[in-house]
This record gives sequence, C-alpha cells and structure tokens, in this order.
Amino acid sequence: MASEAPKPTSEAPPAEQKPAAAPANSEGTPQEELNPDGTPLSDKQRRKRAEKAEKERIKAEKAARLAAEQAARQAADVDFATENYGTLPMNQSQERKNLQLFSIADISPEKDGEQVTLHARLQTSRAPSAKLAFFTLRQNINCVQATLAQAPEKVSRQMVKWATSITPESIVQVEGTITKVPKPIESASVTVKDAEIKISKIFVTVPVTWDGQVPFYVDDATRSDAEIEASQDTPRPLPPIALDTRLDNRVLDLRTPTNQAIFRLSHGVCRLFREFLENNGFIEIHTPKLQGAATESGASVFKVDYFKGKAFLAQSPQLGKQMAISADFGRVFEIGPVFRAEDSNTNRHMTEFTGLDLEMAFKEHYHEVSDLLNELFFFIFTELPKRYGAEIATVKRQYPSEDFLVPEKPVNLNFKEAIQMLRDAGYEVGDLDDLSTETERALGKLVRDKYQTDFYMLDKFPLDIRPFYTMPDPTDNKYSNSYDFFMRGQEILSGAQRVHDAKFLEERLAAANIPVSAMQGYVDAFRLGAPPHAGGGIGLERVLMLYLGLGNIRRASMFPRDPKRLEP
Repeated sequence: MASEAPKPTSEAPPAEQKPAAAPANSEGTPQEELNPDGTPLSDKQRRKRAEKAEKERIKAEKAARLAAEQAARQAADVDFATENYGTLPMNQSQERKNLQLFSIADISPEKDGEQVTLHARLQTSRAPSAKLAFFTLRQNINCVQATLAQAPEKVSRQMVKWATSITPESIVQVEGTITKVPKPIESASVTVKDAEIKISKIFVTVPVTWDGQVPFYVDDATRSDAEIEASQDTPRPLPPIALDTRLDNRVLDLRTPTNQAIFRLSHGVCRLFREFLENNGFIEIHTPKLQGAATESGASVFKVDYFKGKAFLAQSPQLGKQMAISADFGRVFEIGPVFRAEDSNTNRHMTEFTGLDLEMAFKEHYHEVSDLLNELFFFIFTELPKRYGAEIATVKRQYPSEDFLVPEKPVNLNFKEAIQMLRDAGYEVGDLDDLSTETERALGKLVRDKYQTDFYMLDKFPLDIRPFYTMPDPTDNKYSNSYDFFMRGQEILSGAQRVHDAKFLEERLAAANIPVSAMQGYVDAFRLGAPPHAGGGIGLERVLMLYLGLGNIRRASMFPRDPKRLEP
C-alpha cells in the first residue's frame, strides 16, 4: 500500500528565530549571552546591546510622560466654570430676579468677606499671567479694583482668558467678595484704596459694539495735564486728548469720573439756588423761549421762522419774570436756557447756556435785592464743599486750582471806586467805559489782593452800557441802579433795578430806538401798575467754570453750543 501523501497547511513557515535570551541556570542566575554560533559576546557587542536597551527605556518613559501630559491637557480643556461667565441675553425685561445690587461707593475694608453683586463699567483690564487678571470697575465717580484668579472648580483658565477680552466700557455684572488689601492700591484711577473685589462670576450685560477702536479710553481722558506732560519723557508717554475730540465724542467723555463730578456739582448749584430762594419766599416760574421781540438788543438775538412771521429766541426770561412781578407774584425765579447770537469763540462764551434768573419786588431800595443775592451766593459757596466735597476733590485731581476765596462779609464796590483802583494800578480806563475782559481780570486780582476774596459785587454801572429797562441813578443820571457779581475776575451775574413806571419805560424805549409797538404786551403790564423791583441773571456754566477752575466754559456744559458747534 502506498504511503498517504502529506496534507497541505495554511500556516506560514516559522519566522526566523531571534537569539534567545541567555537561559538561567538552576540557581536562577542568567547564563552568559551567546552569539548564534554559540560563541560568547564580545565586549563591544555587550555595550551596543546595553545602549540599545537604555534608549528603548528612555523612549518608553518619554511616551508615558507625553501620554500623561496629553491626558492632563484634555482634562484642563474641560471648562468647569461655564456657568460663571459669558454674555447675557439682551435685556428685554424678560423677568425680574430682584437682584440686590451693591454700590462701589459703599465698599470698605470693614466689609471684608461680604458677598456682593454689582453692575459697573469695565474701565481697564490687565493680565500679568494666564491665571490672573486685574480690572478697574467704575460707577460714576467711584472706581474699584477687582481681581480674577484661576481656582479649582470655581475659576477656569478659559474664564480668565475670556474676561480679559471684554472690550473696555462694556457694562458688566460682577459677583464676588469684598477683600481688604494689605497695603493701599497705587493706581491713580482707583478711588477705593483699601479694599478690592475678588471675582467669582462675571457677565457682560451690555457689550460695546463700536466699529473699530473707540476714540479714546476713559482712563486716559481722566488724567491731568501735569500727569500727561510728566510722562512724555518716559518709555510709555500718555496720550493727550484735545477738547474738540472730547466734545465730538461727548458721551464717552462724560463717563469720566471728572465729568460725572462736574455735572453733579452743576446739579448741586441749581439745587442750592432753588433751596435758598424757596426758603426766602420765591416761587419757580417758566417763561416762553419764543418771543415776539428782542429783550436786550437785536444784534445778539436769534431770529427764527414762526409760521408766516418771525420770532426770537429769548436772551433771558427778563420780560416774563417782570410781568410776573406786575402780576403780584412778588418773588420769582427760573432755571432755563438762554440764547445769545454772539459770534464769540472765547473760552467763556456760548450761544446757549443755562440761566439762573430771579426777580423780586422790594420795599424801599434795590439794595434789598443785591443783599439777598450776596446771601444766596454765600449759601451756595458754603454748602457746596459740605454736600459735594467728594465731587470737588475728584475735579481737582484732573484740574488743580487754588481754593475759591469767599470773604467773611460781602465786598461791594462802587463802579467809580473800581475805576480808580484800575487807574492806580496803571490801567487807562474812562469814567464811563465798560470793563473789558482784560480790565475785569485785572480788577479781580486787585480785589483779591486787597480783600482776600474771589467773589465781589460791583455797583452803579454807567447807564449807557446797560439795557433799556435799567433804572437810572437818581443822584447822577450818567450812572444806574445796576450791579454785576464777579468770580475770579469774571462777571457771573448781571442785574439791576428795573424801570417799573410805564411812562418812564416808554421814554427809555425811545432812547434805545425800540418802538413801543414792538413790546406792547410788556409795556401794558406796567400800565396796569407794577411794584418797584429788581433782579438778576446768573450764568450757571460760568459759575461752575470759575468755581472749579476749569479754564473753558465748554467743560461745564453737557453739550455745549457755540458759533462752530451744534453737535452732538
């Protein structure tokens, strides 16, 4: 019988065998490694095998380390703080959560550890590392430092990075803890020096969507001229911001703590003006700003189309407040706009400003009214530092000025006396000349040196330089029963006894070449019998400019109007 043929197999032939590791002897000690032919390895071969084994070990360790690092990065990329930051949906009054919001003004070291929620503007941000960021948060005139630091399960690396990308001037909602700082915060822009906020949550509630870079940063717009000048020779010079640039972007400029303070002081002057007069029997009235005739001179009045005729923007509430006196209201005041069509581009003139006007019937003498005006200003100058000390200090940081000097008792000078003071100082001034800007300021310096005051009254002005409704001085008809009040050598109030007799008023109108028919309603008010009265008009912005030493009246006007500016 023939032998059976071998069966085919699908198994591959065995691979070439590598030399086996040296077998161990019966005691477990490795035997000497041999070459394939059974000969012992040379020293060179042993070294190469050892080097190869070491390289493989290092490679394996490196691979294990890289794998561990990758796992750690993957773990870190899992953002555990997503609920603690982000941009909130636009507020469309979806719901009311009754948030208890905190004020920066109330932050103090005594509240260390207190949990707070606040809304603020993000003024600046700075990130010294990927794990830490500093912010300046602003509410009106108050600024506080806030810090955001990476913390397990609370603040992620992504949260820090996102927060530092928030555009300055965005409105943010911050939750955090008031923390007392070990030493005062050095930043000049921060008003809270001894405490900060440790942020745990931060959300943008209103983002900045300005196209491109904003015109300037509020932090830069708050610096004083001296600070900017001192920085010019340093590696990081600070940018100066021109007044026109500020006014062209007024909303942004108004956010500075300085401007927030200025316009709170503006409110304060109006508030004190109203408070004093109400306490002295005055009532507030509102007169029309469209009039059928100019109240002072046609050269400085704005004409406007009025249906089929012409009208004028009121240069003051003069006509209305005098007619209110004739109507037996006795003592009246008004706070409202005043228009002057003067093509003057000085630092103290505007075409529209806010007038603080008053009118008062007196018993015997117009000095009853000028005395009350002195009392009014003393009240304002005394109460402003008491009620608005923080605001005044805020303004002085950017616009340093000498303290405003107020005398212990009123300083009332006669016009003739003032002219003589100027002449004694070397100025050539005529007896009946109006004071120029130069002579006003010179007189202010002379009065300050002699009487230690920045505030005084000048009485008995020449009649020819006053409006038609001014009462002449009965002892010398070249002069008048009129007065101006001055601050730092500049006029801030003009007033007088008014002509209250209808026949005499007609004579004064004729002397001014104004037809009675043009002011018939005004004249008729005096034909009905008006008591003797006097008053004055104060320029609010000029008072603010001079009291605070701002240098330009436009800084005291929220949206100034002058011959070259009608926007914004």
